[in-house]
Amino acid sequence: MAKGKTTQARRGEAKLYLDKAVQFIEQARAGLDAGRNDAALQDAIHAAISATDAATIALAGVRSTDPDHRRAADLLEEVAGSGPEGRERARQLRALLTRKNTVEYESRRASVKDARDGVERSGRIVDWAMDVLAKARI
Repeated sequence: MAKGKTTQARRGEAKLYLDKAVQFIEQARAGLDAGRNDAALQDAIHAAISATDAATIALAGVRSTDPDHRRAADLLEEVAGSGPEGRERARQLRALLTRKNTVEYESRRASVKDARDGVERSGRIVDWAMDVLAKARI
């Protein structure tokens, strides 16, 4: 199993995490449209994390509880198998996570480009998680 803290979860919980991811990505898109780049990027990051939790629960009945969210990307890569989609989604999550501390804790503002890129990356992760849950019939 991946390094980091994890917890077992009932497969039905995957839908709850996916619902959160959808809420966050919708807010991220609305924030982007309104020019609220910091909020859009932050919501996009949270959407990607929740979508990752949904996917790992659907695939393996486990999610990361590690305070270092990079462990969630490691877990996703592990449980998604050797397929390119899982590796790509883990890579996208890692790219988003590199911006997390900046947008949350630093004074530097997110640019339109950063926010747009983050929302697009996160949207791909959320869409993929929806597909994973649909295939798992959750």
